[in-house]
Amino acid sequence: NPKSMGEESMTEFSRRGLLKTGAAASVLAATGMPAVAMAKRGGTLRLGLNGANSSDTWDGRTHSDAFMINSAHGCVFDCLTEVGADGTLKGELAESWEASADAKTWTFNLRKGVTFHNGKSFGADDVIESLEMHTAEGAKSAAKPIVAAITEMKKMGEHQIQFTLAAGNADFPFLLSDYHILMFPAGMIEEGIAKGIGTGLYSVVSFDPGVRFVGKRVEGHYKGDSAGFFDSVEYIAINDSTARMNALMTGQVDAVNRVDTKTEALLKANPNVAIFEVTGNQHFTFPMLTNNAPFDNVNVRKALKYGINRQEMVDKILQGHGAVGNDHPIGPANQYYASELPQLEYDLDKAKFYMKEAGLTEINVDLSASDAAFTGAVDASQLYQSSAKGAGININVVQEPADGYWSNVWLKKPWCACYWSGRATEDWMFSTAYESGVPWNDSYWENARFQELLLSARAELDSAKRKEQYTEMQSLMSQEGGTIVPMYANYVDAASTKLANTGTIGNLWQMDSSRMAERWWFA
Repeated sequence: NPKSMGEESMTEFSRRGLLKTGAAASVLAATGMPAVAMAKRGGTLRLGLNGANSSDTWDGRTHSDAFMINSAHGCVFDCLTEVGADGTLKGELAESWEASADAKTWTFNLRKGVTFHNGKSFGADDVIESLEMHTAEGAKSAAKPIVAAITEMKKMGEHQIQFTLAAGNADFPFLLSDYHILMFPAGMIEEGIAKGIGTGLYSVVSFDPGVRFVGKRVEGHYKGDSAGFFDSVEYIAINDSTARMNALMTGQVDAVNRVDTKTEALLKANPNVAIFEVTGNQHFTFPMLTNNAPFDNVNVRKALKYGINRQEMVDKILQGHGAVGNDHPIGPANQYYASELPQLEYDLDKAKFYMKEAGLTEINVDLSASDAAFTGAVDASQLYQSSAKGAGININVVQEPADGYWSNVWLKKPWCACYWSGRATEDWMFSTAYESGVPWNDSYWENARFQELLLSARAELDSAKRKEQYTEMQSLMSQEGGTIVPMYANYVDAASTKLANTGTIGNLWQMDSSRMAERWWFA
């Protein structure tokens, strides 16, 4: 339900966590005109981003971190739908859509007159082939669960397509905004991946994986004058957090992602820099492979849950830029966030009790960590090590190299540090990371009741019933799941004061939901 994404909840978090930036908000107030009407064309947007790897490609199925998400989705490529900065769902390459009463059949009307960067016109065939990529044999796509739920794709005309789903899904149009599900030109998918051929506002000038991407504004783009105000964009890979902050402070880049809280005071003291921060669903996690001993024992998992001091992590790792988590992935920006669930507290007596229930007085476990997982992940792991020790839980923190962390450590080592951006809907989050057998299920946790609820809530159109089901799922995960979720982390990014925006900043992903290239401009 897109409408509910914009409703404010009366908790400490507004559901959107919208941010008004001084300059843009005052433009809106003074003129009464939408700030985007005041946007100026021109200039090159230079972003300093982490999350880049030498193995990066334009294959959206593999995108998992900030550099490629910013470069592809909302820049070089488009999706069928887009979540606006205000949280409402709107069409991108799809103009409109409608569902059958059981939410199993969806008909999408596609935009006419859209061309790929190589001149090929966009239509239904491109949608079908781009979606089929995710379920192709051997494809390792994080969006596979979304696409696998489609039993039939029927071309109704060049610009109309009908999807039949295996089961009703009230969130289906939202899911098609996933940054993995990019639209490629049919019949030339491999070339599209090799060269980065999309329909986005910026076409590829050069791409050096793990180093730099340069794009230029496409003339006569279908989004017209309402988006994409820079003449060109240059995204520079700066994985080292100190170097990234320095690049912004010395004017080498115009904006950076993931502000290092250690250098926050320096940024705030610089008159040319402004920090922009939103509360979304981003959460930092410690997933354990529950098909590996000792994590296959629910009592060991419970002992680990009581052995972590969540508030200490929010205070020391996030420097207060976030909130305590409760070992499930649904965040304050979600519609059915269960804020009423009992909070798991740091309690060494309970940790010892569950150790005893597991037949143990002491346990030795490795925890793999790198700041590639999240800024401060190694420090967070060391805090965990020290807080759990009193319960006989001996955590050996293994510092892993940042390069290749997502390919060599995550999903491979039995226990590690990780982060998730969160997702716009509960089902999207659960089906991406906790549905049985999906590629990104990073704990392999199996619970029959949880899986049953996942399927029934997905097709439920009654909002009150859906809330009950999602609350029970959050409770099950919190109590028994294989993932420790100690904290929600605000998106804390920073930009030069030369940049402006509408005053509403997206909170789905970092950097205005990874769409700065489309939504910002030079004041």
